[in-house]
Amino acid sequence: MLRFEDVHIRQGDFALTADFTVEPRARVAVIGPSGAGKSTLLNAVAGFLEPVQGRILWDGQDITRAAPAKRPVAMLFQDNNLFPHLTLAQNAGLGLRPDLRLNADERAQVDAALARVGLKGLGDRRPAQLSGGQQGRAALARVLVQRKPLVLLDEPFAALGPALKSEMLDLVAEVLEATGATLLMVSHDPSDARRICPQTIVVDEGRADAPTDTAALLDDPPPGLRAYLGG
Repeated sequence: MLRFEDVHIRQGDFALTADFTVEPRARVAVIGPSGAGKSTLLNAVAGFLEPVQGRILWDGQDITRAAPAKRPVAMLFQDNNLFPHLTLAQNAGLGLRPDLRLNADERAQVDAALARVGLKGLGDRRPAQLSGGQQGRAALARVLVQRKPLVLLDEPFAALGPALKSEMLDLVAEVLEATGATLLMVSHDPSDARRICPQTIVVDEGRADAPTDTAALLDDPPPGLRAYLGG
């Protein structure tokens, strides 16, 4: 369980508060206007931003000031963070060992993760040799090998076409169902939330609200969200 306990985050003149709980195995979208603080919320969970007040807890343990590498978090960014000079297997292997000195068991884990996302036999290729969808799959493989219980997605599929993005979202949902990980997913597209996230956090006017039912929220959004969605 992920708990935001009276959390206040500040960056210059920008401030964001959060005080709610995300249940285990939940799949939660994070939506709101540009600049509202969606990525800020994820960065605080990942350890890239430290709150000025409050605590972030995972399964009752305070991780507010834990180093990013010590957190139960795997994060996938918009640009996928693939290193162009490394092969797919090496990029995925970074999720296990930053020095890439993998033993036989770890190499097998990488191969299994690549196969799981539909890239079996492509481990020796470099990112430039792949399509956008394949690059997204490779980045997801790196998340898989980390075996973290909390997955953060910061619009990693925003640049993909509608059909390919839907395919990637379905793959994420399938993987999470198998691993039991909790998901927080930033998206500007409400259809992404409807597709794989039964719950949604609205971030607006300096506050991240508690998760609520996605369908009910989007069918009858509050005024601020309605204005953002254009309804």
